[in-house]
Amino acid sequence: MDINGTCISSTMDDLGPIYVYQTRTSRILSFDGKIYQSSMKLKDVNGLTLGYTQAMMAGLLFIPTVKSATIMGLGAGSMAKNLLSSFSEINVHAVEYRAAVAQTAQEYFYLPDTDRLFIHIDDAVNYMKNTEIKSDIIFSDLYNSDGIEAKQVQSSYLSDCKKALSKHGVLVLNICHSSVKLREELDALLALEFESRLLRLEVAGGNTIVLAFKNDIPAMTRDELLVKGQCLQEQMHIPLQRYAELLSDLQDIN
Repeated sequence: MDINGTCISSTMDDLGPIYVYQTRTSRILSFDGKIYQSSMKLKDVNGLTLGYTQAMMAGLLFIPTVKSATIMGLGAGSMAKNLLSSFSEINVHAVEYRAAVAQTAQEYFYLPDTDRLFIHIDDAVNYMKNTEIKSDIIFSDLYNSDGIEAKQVQSSYLSDCKKALSKHGVLVLNICHSSVKLREELDALLALEFESRLLRLEVAGGNTIVLAFKNDIPAMTRDELLVKGQCLQEQMHIPLQRYAELLSDLQDIN
């Protein structure tokens, strides 16, 4: 189904088109004119509109103090903007393969010009292999027109992500539109690399959010997790207490 709205920008690079649509309330980034890659409310430009991006922030529940974040796949910059506006001392590194996508995010989605945001035009695998930056949280949301990017399903990529995490770091992956075979392969690689240090959230729309911990999953009581969720919810303006409840149920904690 085509996206409802007026196309206000159409750009082409070597990998295909990049569209920006606008409705009465939103601005939308799409690569095919049919599927939302990212969406921004015009009255809340730093908010997270799509449910799966809100769920990916659940990794922050387990980090004592977040100082640095890496986002694999900038898109329209929704996650970067939300983090920058919510945490005054955070540095955000966004890795985007397509320079034209980063330029579109800056021109049409109010991506801020700040010395706390570093945009790296690079291939995700190459960046992770060579980076010396340690992040408290890494968001991996890599997709192409066929679904999940195969590069995300590599033991070397997952290992490099793990090495790039700080002591209490969390790798957060969005899994959607993948074949059963690819999903099983990724599950096996995650279990091999992170052992039992994994939590999964099923999100409306068919997305699965995986939290993979560099070291042991922090021991938190249900009350501690819910309090952290409430605090982050007020700070980030997304329903993180609901995800705190879901995660406490998954861990069966009191």
